[in-house]
Amino acid sequence: MLFAVHYLENNMPVLSQCLERIPEVDEDLKIKGRKGKVVNVVQIEESKYHVHVALEKINKKQALLKDDKKKRR
Repeated sequence: MLFAVHYLENNMPVLSQCLERIPEVDEDLKIKGRKGKVVNVVQIEESKYHVHVALEKINKKQALLKDDKKKRR
């Protein structure tokens, strides 16, 4: 039997999938290239589940500082 699994982070939908197996609490997973952990699983209907996840924060790399000095010729 297939289950509709909706992954949520801070009550914002991240991903929806049809799966044969429902993720368990504290299970490690990877969504859209980000590592995460299942925090809570809530059954909404017979075959519909909301899975709350905690994903790692995205570290944006800072742009390199520009040299304001003009190159001398």
